[in-house]
Amino acid sequence: MQRAEWVDPRLGQLAFRAYAELWLAHRPDLRPRTVELYRYLLDRYILPAFGRTDLSKITPLGVRTWHAELAGQHPSTAAKAYRLLRAILNTAVADERITRNPCRVEGAGVEQPTERPIASIREVDALTAAMPERLAMLVVLAAWSGLRRSELLALRRSDVDLPHGPLRIQRTSHQLRDGTVITGPRSRKPG
Repeated sequence: MQRAEWVDPRLGQLAFRAYAELWLAHRPDLRPRTVELYRYLLDRYILPAFGRTDLSKITPLGVRTWHAELAGQHPSTAAKAYRLLRAILNTAVADERITRNPCRVEGAGVEQPTERPIASIREVDALTAAMPERLAMLVVLAAWSGLRRSELLALRRSDVDLPHGPLRIQRTSHQLRDGTVITGPRSRKPG
C-alpha cells in the first residue's frame, strides 16, 4: 500500500465473461469486421476456457495450458485469441482489477503462417485471359500490386488515373459472416 501497488482484491472478483463483454462494448472505434472477429474468438475459444473464472483467478499456468492446447490444433487462431485475451487483461491491469497480466507466454501472439503458393506469370496470364473483360484488370492488380482483398474489392474506376498512373486506395470492402457487405474508408493504421 505504501508503494501504491496495492489493488483491492474484490475488484478482481468479476467473471472474465462480464469484463470481456464490457471491454468489447466500450470499443466504439473498432470496425465491424474486427468486432466480428473478436466476438468469434471470444465465443469459440476464450469464453469456454475463462468465461466463468474471476479475473483474479486466471493464472499464467491456465493461460499457458489453454494456449498450448489451442496452438496444437489451430496455430494461427491461437495467436489471434491470445492477443485478444492479453489485450483484455492488460485493460484489467490498467483498470486496477488485477495486479499483473497472466498472459506471459513468450511468442504466443505471433502468427507464423505457412508459405502460400504463388501463381506463375503464365498462370496469371491464363486467368486474366479467362476473365470477363470488366474483371481482367482485377486479376492483374491482385497478382502484382500487393493490395489486400478488401482493398481490391472496393476499387472504383475513379480510383485509377490512367494518364498519370497512380492508383488511389481510399476504401475497403468486407463481407461479414451474415452476408452483409461493409464498405468504408481505408484504415490508416498498419495491419
